[in-house]
Amino acid sequence: MIVNETMLVEIVRPGTGDPVADGEVGEVVVTSFNRDYPMIRLATGDLSAVLAGRSPCGRTNLRIKGWMGRADQTTKVKGMFVHPGQVAEIARRHPELGRVRLAVSREAEQDVMTLHGECRGAPEGFGEAVAASLQAVTKLRGRVKLVEPGSLPNDGKIIADERSYG
Repeated sequence: MIVNETMLVEIVRPGTGDPVADGEVGEVVVTSFNRDYPMIRLATGDLSAVLAGRSPCGRTNLRIKGWMGRADQTTKVKGMFVHPGQVAEIARRHPELGRVRLAVSREAEQDVMTLHGECRGAPEGFGEAVAASLQAVTKLRGRVKLVEPGSLPNDGKIIADERSYG
């Protein structure tokens, strides 16, 4: 999909509005300076990513991959809502973390949260500090699993609800 030259399209991290690097999946934010119906930084709620390079047809404007899912990933855990912005706040408190994803699963009929964070060479006690931030921000206890950079999928998901019902 080639973006119209009269539109400004940004791809941002869901829940934060922070721009993502080209190729990373994020929420589509559109600005249109139409006199009759102006839109300034309209968050569409849809996920996409910028495609690098020139279009095969020869047009040079920004290209996006197309629709890749929904950005609203708010999930209820143990009766409390957890928002993507809360997960982003945890990442902001710990700049050593790269991409993060909160996985919600069920064990022994209870909801379990595990924050997966990309981090290279974490200092001693870093996981416990991140777990404390997770509890402070969400008001829920959860696990922390530190993984190698590049190991989390680039699909735009901040919160992955992995519970199965039925």
